[in-house]
Amino acid sequence: MNVRDRKQEIRERVWALLATTGSVVSDPHGRIPNFASAAAAAARLAVTSQWRAARVIKCNPDQAQEPVRAQTLRDGKQLYMAVPALTETRPFFHVNPILGNHAPEDAATSAVAAAHAPLVDLEAMGHIDLVVSGCTAVNGAGARLGKGAGYADIEMGLLVEAGLVDDATVLATTVHDLQVLDIVDLPEEPHDFRLDLIVTPSQVIACPRAQRPGGINWALLPPEKVAAIPALAARQPQAGS
Repeated sequence: MNVRDRKQEIRERVWALLATTGSVVSDPHGRIPNFASAAAAAARLAVTSQWRAARVIKCNPDQAQEPVRAQTLRDGKQLYMAVPALTETRPFFHVNPILGNHAPEDAATSAVAAAHAPLVDLEAMGHIDLVVSGCTAVNGAGARLGKGAGYADIEMGLLVEAGLVDDATVLATTVHDLQVLDIVDLPEEPHDFRLDLIVTPSQVIACPRAQRPGGINWALLPPEKVAAIPALAARQPQAGS
């Protein structure tokens, strides 16, 4: 079984486990699981030293991390959220400007942010202190599996190339305890990044500092993927450059 097939087999197993144990709010298959007690995991993240030190946070737009986004806004931190599937030339929402008209809990929803938050390009964003990524499965070493679309890796590559994510940036996730797997060799590909911090409703796992994420690996991106993501297409190196 190749790496991608192994990844998908693990995703399917985790999705099924979460569904059969009633550990999710909605059907998790094919998405970042909206796990039960996501608010408890967000609250636990919010008392870590890494959270307290962060001033600028980039978070994924999935429902599982909605409590994290709301906590970010309540705590007065700057919040950037990726445009789903990165379909816009300016690929991030800056959520804070809409707080005058929306409560943090409303502004943190992907629907309200998408309808009202201004779109910003990488050049308008400051250094990211904390990145919160949605995951389907993780292990104690910080290896992670998303939902299989690859957007989190592309977002990370763009942020690294822009100098907004560096060695000082903390990479974290919130997940259900059942999503933390006892698999030492969780399958990884060259573009995958590892986490520094895993937070569940019951525990905080500090992962060993692994190799930091790199920029965009253009050789691994099919042309149709680049063409579908304007921020990638605008930054694609020209032949011979």
